[in-house]
Amino acid sequence: MKALVIGAGGVGSAIANIASRRPFITSMVVADRSLSRAQAAVTKVNDPRFSAEEVDASDVNDIRALIRKAAPDIVVNAVDPRFVMPIFLACEEEKVNYMDMAMSLSKAHPDDPFNKPGVKLGDEQFARAGTWNKNGNYAVVGMGIEPGMSDVFARYAEDELFSRIDYLAVMDGSNLTVDGYDFAPSFSIWTTIEECLNPPLIFEEGRGWYTTEPFSELETYDFPEGIGPVECVNVEHEEAVLIPMKVKAKEVRFKYGLGAQFIETLKTIHTLGLDKKEKVSVQGVEVSPRELLAALLPDPATIGYKMHGKTCAGTLVKGLGKDGKPKAVYIYNVVDNEWSMKNYGNQAVVWQTAINPLIAMELIANGSWKPAGIAGPEWFPAQPFLDLIAEYGSSWHIREEEPKGIEI
Repeated sequence: MKALVIGAGGVGSAIANIASRRPFITSMVVADRSLSRAQAAVTKVNDPRFSAEEVDASDVNDIRALIRKAAPDIVVNAVDPRFVMPIFLACEEEKVNYMDMAMSLSKAHPDDPFNKPGVKLGDEQFARAGTWNKNGNYAVVGMGIEPGMSDVFARYAEDELFSRIDYLAVMDGSNLTVDGYDFAPSFSIWTTIEECLNPPLIFEEGRGWYTTEPFSELETYDFPEGIGPVECVNVEHEEAVLIPMKVKAKEVRFKYGLGAQFIETLKTIHTLGLDKKEKVSVQGVEVSPRELLAALLPDPATIGYKMHGKTCAGTLVKGLGKDGKPKAVYIYNVVDNEWSMKNYGNQAVVWQTAINPLIAMELIANGSWKPAGIAGPEWFPAQPFLDLIAEYGSSWHIREEEPKGIEI
């Protein structure tokens, strides 16, 4: 498979690093607005199958030109979700296959943002499904860790474990710390702000999608493998859109284990207006507050050697088992930063994200997954994906939970 990866930040460089160990990749072009950053990612893998290019991910025509030059089988979007649509549209126009790890951005309801959804995550992409079907190429969307592996867990739960799903919550938590920083997000601050400060999205059977205020429904969840209790809140995330489209569940939501300090810091960022994307004038210079914040914070791709702890992504499912009895499980994947740094030189969060598009690409290459049009991870059988996780150096587990309050 010939791949073009757009974005050579933390996740993009990790994709290249992991891909260099997989023989199904025949060539990979890593492209970034900074040619030197793309070259650094390629130099690290020291593999003749890999090359670097420069591209402006906001410019459809520039992306189209690179697609024509690289002639890939698939384009992998590894940049911030604000660039989803330019890359997606360039692939549509060039009739080339596409994959991303985060979907097109939402827009809050203009009159009632904390009750009603406006434009949901991914709506702009799914609105173009007819064109992709007509063109005969595919777009696999939301194929990271969350969304991505978490959606695969949901599909597995429905297929293998449950006869009825009453409640499904993707639960993300970690005990990661970064030496020298009280606040250092392990992922793009741009993405973190979008997820945490937008109105959270929830799906309920009979009601459909609705929203709440940010940081709603605080609960403490005990994460496995020594991570322990973490304060979790509702946030906006793609799983609440994708999972109800293919998995029958009475309720679907995403809860992010931010911890009390992180939550308060994000609230302060919002109060001060530092989350705003629109530029403001500072002594005659036009500056985006969010871009300024991103410049002040450490690059998530460079903090791995200062990071300690584990990160966990998983799907909590409650309902009736195949035997008709109350059942609750947490299906999860944990990555230890010490392990990922030692074995790959990538910090845990970006490594955990990067393996998933590659597993999906390998399943497509070997014919186990056969995407058509626009599809999410739960469109496909889960078992082939789960079987490959170990080959990529990771693992997945099922923890039985107490099935409280489930009616037969």
